[in-house]
Amino acid sequence: MSNTGSEPLRKIVICGGGSAGWMAASAIANATKGGCEIELVESDEIGTVGVGEATIPYIRRFNAELGIDEATFIRETQGSFKLGIEFVNWTTDRHRYFHPFGQFGAEFDRVPFWQHWAKARGEGQADTLEEYSMCWGAAKRGRFEHPLKDRRNVRSTFDYAYHFDATLYARFLRKYAEARGVKRTEGRIGFVNLNGETGFIESVLLENGQTVSGDFFIDCTGFRGVLIEQMLKTGYEDWSHWLSCDRAVAVPCEAGGDDFTPYTRATARKGGWQWRIPLQHRIGNGHVYSSSFLSDDEATATLLANLDGKPLAEPRQLQFTTGRRKKFWNRNCLAIGLSAGFMEPLESTSLHLIHIGIVRFLALWPSRDASPLSAAEYNRQTSDEYAWIRDFLILHYHANTRSEGELWRHVREMEIPDNLSWKLEHFRHNGRLVSPGLELFTNPSWLAVLIGQGILPERHDTLVDLRGVDSAKFLASIKGSINEAAEAMPSHGDFVKRLLGQTVAA
Repeated sequence: MSNTGSEPLRKIVICGGGSAGWMAASAIANATKGGCEIELVESDEIGTVGVGEATIPYIRRFNAELGIDEATFIRETQGSFKLGIEFVNWTTDRHRYFHPFGQFGAEFDRVPFWQHWAKARGEGQADTLEEYSMCWGAAKRGRFEHPLKDRRNVRSTFDYAYHFDATLYARFLRKYAEARGVKRTEGRIGFVNLNGETGFIESVLLENGQTVSGDFFIDCTGFRGVLIEQMLKTGYEDWSHWLSCDRAVAVPCEAGGDDFTPYTRATARKGGWQWRIPLQHRIGNGHVYSSSFLSDDEATATLLANLDGKPLAEPRQLQFTTGRRKKFWNRNCLAIGLSAGFMEPLESTSLHLIHIGIVRFLALWPSRDASPLSAAEYNRQTSDEYAWIRDFLILHYHANTRSEGELWRHVREMEIPDNLSWKLEHFRHNGRLVSPGLELFTNPSWLAVLIGQGILPERHDTLVDLRGVDSAKFLASIKGSINEAAEAMPSHGDFVKRLLGQTVAA
């Protein structure tokens, strides 16, 4: 590939489909408005992982950027709504806590709400922290409604995401992308052609003999990383010494009816944890575990013994190594999705990392010379984000107090990254949350996990004592408002039916 200066990209080739490929194709087609040719190469013979069925609120922004109507999206993907994640047995058996999408309480004072909670708790006048979350108020009742925009109303203090069938989502986005000019080519990649001088990718050769050329290539080939790793030898940063789980077994099961829960559940098991994701037509289930502490047969048996209904397919095994590529953008190739790295689905970040990877690429859109400066900035930002998410995931394991299972003893006693140690030291000492930058998971998320798993500060912020606020009375007022608002919401099932235009019996 010759030095083409600042000439714009004329053609992008996306290698691989699934959620990553079709999200990339849709977003780039929407952004370039037909000014750049986009060709997606995928093979029907190659399956997708399909575990990314639970999301975080940023997925709403992605859909909105594409102009996708929520009701259409929910209908086409058999989706449901998600107010957060319930964690079960991460401290002791039958103990539960909730990680909500949204804040705790209501912020009206110079001092954060949760510091008022810490003071009242120290005086024996506070319930568990999630009782002051609008998300949990609705979730525990199986209720859902869109949040209000009026910041004076407690019903404005929560956010939401979705559960959906990832295969149906990819199919939906394929229609969207093809309607905007994206060309799909069926075939398996047999060889990648590099320029002898620059090392840039010039084309991919399919097994059927067809050659697909382009200016820039996006690798969405999953764990294999056909372009970014098999050809460009980018390298992989292995984080399994911190995140020990390296396998998963997944199976859908029958749903229990219309009143399905508006949240994901993550239940700790002897050698890992089990996810539960309720959709309209089924429940997605999986068991993430460490092969060093649990056999495949034991993991499958545990999953099948803890389903809500009859299995709808044979259990499917997955193997992975948590970590990331040493470069996400290498030469004229960008890795998106599983080809970029893998973060286990504990906090539903898989589709977010696809989304933010695409957004960041569009913000650093290259010319045909694929400037190494743009690549370096992309890699810097993305490396930071992966590390911050990694530390948040490690917290869940490291803060456990479970007595059953060698995995849990191991992760509790292991050394943790310095940034996470620094965060924990600050929080334990004075209840303050410090951050190295603009993290994906903000203070409410860290509070949910820290306090939910029993890490409490030695003292509350003494500024609370100078504000002249009756913290216990303030908390009681917030809780009362939350309960009243939650009781007035429709059930999650009824809300979905109404959204889809179905009749709900009185």
